[in-house]
Amino acid sequence: MPEAPDAATAWQWLLERRPNTRGFLTDELVEIAHATHADPRLRALYPWPSHGALHFLRGLPGEERPGERLPYVLYGPPPYTVYSSDFAELGEVATAEEAVTLLVRHLPPEPRRP
Repeated sequence: MPEAPDAATAWQWLLERRPNTRGFLTDELVEIAHATHADPRLRALYPWPSHGALHFLRGLPGEERPGERLPYVLYGPPPYTVYSSDFAELGEVATAEEAVTLLVRHLPPEPRRP
């Protein structure tokens, strides 16, 4: 399965449901993908659908910074469950937009560059 070379391409492929890419056959991913893409802070991250959840990466897959994890959301029919970076449940919400709000509220600050 090809991986997108950058976050913008990953979002494009996810939203257009490009064949043979992560999540392209998953109807339940569509609503949460569009809602998360609408937020500029989440859109700047690399979307990574895996095992029934939409994860976010600051870099390309396999290039994440050691120990850095971001909150994620389970996709499927509502309600949506949002989890913290350490796998603790942050909440269950009725809409994709509420899931975005919860995700963004728990994003850690961008690490400073040396």
